[in-house]
Amino acid sequence: MTTYSIKEVADKFDLTISTLRYYDKKGLLPFVAKNKSGYREFTESDLNLIHTICCLKNTGMPIHEIKEYIECCMEGSKTIEQRKQLLQAHKEAVLQQQVQLMENLKELNWKIERYESSDAKEKIDAQVAYVIKEKQEQQLAHGFRL
Repeated sequence: MTTYSIKEVADKFDLTISTLRYYDKKGLLPFVAKNKSGYREFTESDLNLIHTICCLKNTGMPIHEIKEYIECCMEGSKTIEQRKQLLQAHKEAVLQQQVQLMENLKELNWKIERYESSDAKEKIDAQVAYVIKEKQEQQLAHGFRL
């Protein structure tokens, strides 16, 4: 059976060794055993769980919720329903983030298209003039450095 050092695992998942130690300190790695010398030894099944931890972290799940998920995993099949509910709730949050990202992407594309248009300078100058006039009418500073 192959085992991996903390450095090999860090490299494999593009994490730092200190991140893995932090995860361990926060209780996310109770499945990782230490050898006689006190060094962590990671197995293939450990890598599968670390992959899941990275997925959850990368999609915005807070550490305390990841810990709850891992604790459920450590209790075996009796927590299947609880794990499913945790992941379903997180999935809904990720889908909401995805919707928001798509809206933000539309805005970015609109701005880029505007700046790429042949009349970009005229449009931006007109917008700046409008804002300056609007602010002046309200006796407010406009903030432009023209």
